[in-house]
Amino acid sequence: MTKAEIVSRVSNNLGLDKNEVLATVENLMEEIKNSLNNGENVYLRGFGSFIVKKRAEKTGRNISKNITIRIPEHHIPAFKPAKVFVEGVKKNN
Repeated sequence: MTKAEIVSRVSNNLGLDKNEVLATVENLMEEIKNSLNNGENVYLRGFGSFIVKKRAEKTGRNISKNITIRIPEHHIPAFKPAKVFVEGVKKNN
């Protein structure tokens, strides 16, 4: 499902203008990104959590040059679904 499909469904379900729904969805995504960029996790009860995970330093290989490289510690965004969300997907698939 794409963002356009989500906007269309929400618009139809709530009877709102598609432009208003699109602005709301865009704003929601922007706020989630801003929070994660600031190191703040986002918790949506019954849906899941958008969290910032810390990856430890590690060594890797550049196979084209056959050398070992150091990958520094870094942070990545991640999503952890809520338990009820996971259970619902398990039942329906």
